[in-house]
Amino acid sequence: MSDAPPVSAGDGGPDRPPIWSRPERGSRGPAPAHSRDAIVVAAVALADTEGLAAVSMRAVASALGTGAGSLYRYLSSRDDLLDLMTDRVIGELRPYPQAEGDWLDTMVLLGRRQLALFGAHPWLLDVFHRASGVGPEGLAWFDNCIRVLEPLPCAVTAKFEAIAMMTGVVSLFARREAAAGAGTLSFVGVDLAAYPHLVAAFSQPSAPAPRADLVERTLRGLLTGLLLVEAG
Repeated sequence: MSDAPPVSAGDGGPDRPPIWSRPERGSRGPAPAHSRDAIVVAAVALADTEGLAAVSMRAVASALGTGAGSLYRYLSSRDDLLDLMTDRVIGELRPYPQAEGDWLDTMVLLGRRQLALFGAHPWLLDVFHRASGVGPEGLAWFDNCIRVLEPLPCAVTAKFEAIAMMTGVVSLFARREAAAGAGTLSFVGVDLAAYPHLVAAFSQPSAPAPRADLVERTLRGLLTGLLLVEAG
């Protein structure tokens, strides 16, 4: 048996409105046994414990003690489910810090919260960039970032670019942390004589730890470069 939804004359095509603008469930069929929110919570729990590949309509339905077909009263596809999962965990970035101090400090804090979110939900790295559209929590995140950046006189396009770049850089750090957790770099069996500059670099004494870690230094350099230079 497949995970495909039952064929219905009412099913839409690629131009179907995003899941957030559709009713929580279809008007036909028996009374709902679960809410859309309960379905998403079960899917997020499954992805957190077993990975994104384990999230299918059938697996989520099984976790809820129901059949896969019943989920299609709430969702039209697994893509709908992934969109809702993504937006739900983005909501964990709330409550947003108040932008009462320096805008740069606040943005760095927001970037750190993003990094922590990727750590809590590693599967988010594979879905947050989906082209399905931005959900309510994603829009709230952008709205908050624009609020923080309001004091800067640069163009709003520069602010959007900076927010997007910050998210992209944070995701790279998250991937780096995930890779580091999977194992360490080993040179066993490699003839390093062919790489003299690399050998010399590793032979250098360790420098004192910088006052700010790499994440903070990167985010501060990125944001000031993009926004303060733009502001003139």
